[in-house]
Amino acid sequence: MSVMKLENIAMIGGEVALAWDDGGETYLNFERLRQACPCAACQGEPDVTGKVLVPKVIHTNKSFELRRHQIVGGYAVQFFWADGHGTGIYSFDFLRRLGEDR
Repeated sequence: MSVMKLENIAMIGGEVALAWDDGGETYLNFERLRQACPCAACQGEPDVTGKVLVPKVIHTNKSFELRRHQIVGGYAVQFFWADGHGTGIYSFDFLRRLGEDR
């Protein structure tokens, strides 16, 4: 099994464009990307009994303004938003699937 590699990432207008090593491309608008944030503050985390406690997330206009991104290791991207949020680590596989789930 080969590991997916990101060849290029760019912010274009209100979207993030991702180019993959297999020639595929993924385009995600900022709102979809932010609402899918995989961090515990956005998606919740299990308590001691295994029940996932999902927090109530309130977004503002700044929540959907992407300021910058950085590659994490060779497997993920971290996005930083205008409202100060930046804890989500989006794996390459997750980003690819997110683009296919349209």
